[in-house]
Amino acid sequence: MAEKQNNTQAETKEAPILIQMGIFAAVLFVSSLISPLFPATFPVPTPVIGLVLLYLLLTFHIIKVEWVEKFADFMISLIAFLFVPSGIQLTASLDIMKAQGLQLIIAIIISTVILLVVVAYTTSFFIMLRKKVFHKNANVEE
Repeated sequence: MAEKQNNTQAETKEAPILIQMGIFAAVLFVSSLISPLFPATFPVPTPVIGLVLLYLLLTFHIIKVEWVEKFADFMISLIAFLFVPSGIQLTASLDIMKAQGLQLIIAIIISTVILLVVVAYTTSFFIMLRKKVFHKNANVEE
């Protein structure tokens, strides 16, 4: 049992924190080069492109999860802290909330429902696509 745990720990070797930071910095740098290539009518923020790039790198096993996991956990732990400035700005704009609060709440609810529906249908589409691909591959191997 102890040998199995040692083998598992040896297989999942995490990168030093500076390497992990470098991976995130490189992905963000590349995404900052890609961001201006989008047309002005469809601007895509650099962090969104970075998230997509990192997802693709992890999906295609170009980057292993162990190489970025520790720094990613640290960054996720900071998310609440990063939303503090927007909360402060919101309290500074209470007069806008008083004048148009109901409209904002309705827009937020409608956009949230639309987002959930789109995510659900997209997920079900990819699940169906995955089943068809794996079913097709299983028939080929037989």
